[in-house]
Amino acid sequence: MAKLYLIVNPHGGRKKSRVILEKIAPVFAEAGHELDVRETRYAGHARIMANTLNFNEHKGLCAIGGDGTMHEIINGMLTRSDGRKIPLGLVAGGTGNSFMHDLDCLDPLEAARRIIAGNLRKLDIAHVRANGEIIYGFNIIGWGLPTHINLRAEKLRWLRGQRYNVASLIEIMKNTRRLAKIEIEGHTIAGDFGLILACNTIHAGNAMKIAPLAQMDDGMIDLLIVRKAGRRKLLSLFSKIFKGGHVGDPVVVYHQVREFSIVPLENHILNIDGELVGNTPIHVTMLPGEVEVLV
Repeated sequence: MAKLYLIVNPHGGRKKSRVILEKIAPVFAEAGHELDVRETRYAGHARIMANTLNFNEHKGLCAIGGDGTMHEIINGMLTRSDGRKIPLGLVAGGTGNSFMHDLDCLDPLEAARRIIAGNLRKLDIAHVRANGEIIYGFNIIGWGLPTHINLRAEKLRWLRGQRYNVASLIEIMKNTRRLAKIEIEGHTIAGDFGLILACNTIHAGNAMKIAPLAQMDDGMIDLLIVRKAGRRKLLSLFSKIFKGGHVGDPVVVYHQVREFSIVPLENHILNIDGELVGNTPIHVTMLPGEVEVLV
């Protein structure tokens, strides 16, 4: 019998985690897997659990939640004092679920079956040195427009899955000035940028196909730099994002890199895995295959 931790965030996403748990629990029981269910009680609790739980008897650390829950678990596990790591599993229960979009596994029952099967895949992790603070990212690292979109989306939670789309339109229309220097493996680009977004996964936000060439286990991060453009141009790009049609546009620079830095004229909070954390300037280095996921 395999024993698995299952962290449940009852307040995350659409607040259906307990319903999802009732749905998938019989699947684990029938397969002879014991679930050690731990329910989060406050923001950051999943991180503390991943940092302190005893890994000696468990074969995996799983969760019902979204990208934010996964972000907490990874940051908790990678900062453990004992350095222990175990495979991670995720059952989609968030708002955007970008990571599970990449795995084509939004159905909770399918996610449960994959976890039970025990197949492992390496997951690259971004080591982000953010103004002296170390933060780990598995999905995206955004500066500029992505940060402002997330700040706006937090105020639009009542729109549920459409909040990122509406927030994007509002922030595009504002067209804020953002001056920065970007260092990419020895080369420097300076200017006024609409956004800088580094992606370890194809999808971001609400199924936006931001980085269509991204692979979560290739040791690289896909860096998209959008130079300053007019509102009409940015709106045109936004309309193409869901299918990846923005790649190849003259205002979009697309690199696959192992490290990069952002040094803006004015420091600002970051969007890492959909969480508003850290601060610029930043230096990002990829850690190939740092985590294993049950897929």
